[in-house]
Amino acid sequence: MSATLSTAFIAQFDAEVKQAYQGAAKLFGTVRTKTGVIGSTHRFPKLGKGLAQPRIPQTDVVPMNVQHSNATATLEDWNAPEYTDIFNQSKVNFDERKELKEAIASAMGRRMDQLLIDAADAGASATQVATSVGGAGTGLNVDKLRRAKRLLDAAGVPANERTFVHSAIGLEQLLGETSATSADFNSVKALVNGEMNTFLGFTFVLIEDRDEGGLSVAAGDVRKNFAYHKAALGLAIGMDMKTEINYVPEKTSWLTNGTFSAGSVGIDDAGIIEVLTDET
Repeated sequence: MSATLSTAFIAQFDAEVKQAYQGAAKLFGTVRTKTGVIGSTHRFPKLGKGLAQPRIPQTDVVPMNVQHSNATATLEDWNAPEYTDIFNQSKVNFDERKELKEAIASAMGRRMDQLLIDAADAGASATQVATSVGGAGTGLNVDKLRRAKRLLDAAGVPANERTFVHSAIGLEQLLGETSATSADFNSVKALVNGEMNTFLGFTFVLIEDRDEGGLSVAAGDVRKNFAYHKAALGLAIGMDMKTEINYVPEKTSWLTNGTFSAGSVGIDDAGIIEVLTDET
């Protein structure tokens, strides 16, 4: 990398990283998002339910007294830095700009996903889909998906914009079920592509094993998967993803750094269902 990086080059690099980041973050767009947040916290308003009353002639109306509450997301600051040694540039035969772009974008995307996963874990409904659903100590199966759907339906959660976040082992288990892969039951190309896209009203998102934590595993190889509605999880972004490139003489290197500030919180626990699967 040249030691005469222009402003135009830096702007181009920043745009490339942001584009790659938006594609790498798997859960971005599946939750309620607020950008341009000022301050260290953001409150997502939550409006309670009302109950219609019968009208009685000649009497005053009685307000429903709908309850207002807030779910507060605390913003955290994150970096994804990497040095580029100027002496090493003549010793490699690949496009380091491209490699740095992918590394920074992927790191940012995974961290953003982890904020949402942790918020789902903290805000999940007390009602769980146990490992016993579909058989004793079972993995991810259609019975569990039907149970998660029923719990959301019973809570009055809208049928659209539902997401199911699962692990690689969970996908392997689910693809072993005829009712999930057969064209007689499901129109997705599960057997052709080896993946699930939509089923029972859920959009499926695979979270691989990650250094950031990913989907946590409890005692006995029990994985926590999540079914949630878009409005049930909130993501507050104070500083959107951006990059900067600076030369550090002490290191004889360029320092490329990606930064963002964001926080996530469960807004409505009735719209977040924890689905436990046995991955023994």
